[in-house]
Amino acid sequence: MKIVRFLSLLVLGFTLVACGSAQAGSSNSGIASANSQPTATQAGSVADDLIRTDSQGAVEFSVQPLNLDSPGDVITFEVSMNTHSVDLSMDLSTLATLSTDNGYSVQGVSWDGALGGHHVSGKLSFPASRDGKSILDGATKLTLSIKNVDAPERIFSWDLVK
Repeated sequence: MKIVRFLSLLVLGFTLVACGSAQAGSSNSGIASANSQPTATQAGSVADDLIRTDSQGAVEFSVQPLNLDSPGDVITFEVSMNTHSVDLSMDLSTLATLSTDNGYSVQGVSWDGALGGHHVSGKLSFPASRDGKSILDGATKLTLSIKNVDAPERIFSWDLVK
């Protein structure tokens, strides 16, 4: 009987430690504040340096371009949205615009994330060309804006290296 009680307490203890660690890791440290522009996370790899975050309102966004070096027909971003109070049942492609400092601006063409829930991830894609010309030709800055997801507008920017 003492062994069963001991094992029960041990399992309960591990469960509490695991839940406490998950909550501690979900704090907003390192995330851009609601009044600041999104910033790159401070991590070691080149891919991590491309991640931009924004936590305006009750939705935390993380955005990373996936194929800027070789976009093909589309420029694609991995987008993660997390919240505990907002239903994320929207098609991000209808709310997103990609623009460059050379004057190009294109609307999203696809969003493959789930349409609903509180923790949604997916790929958001934009056409890589307009009028037969790559929107990245001659560009030095790329800006993704997403409107009306528990904030009037979220802006994510990347400097393009030539």
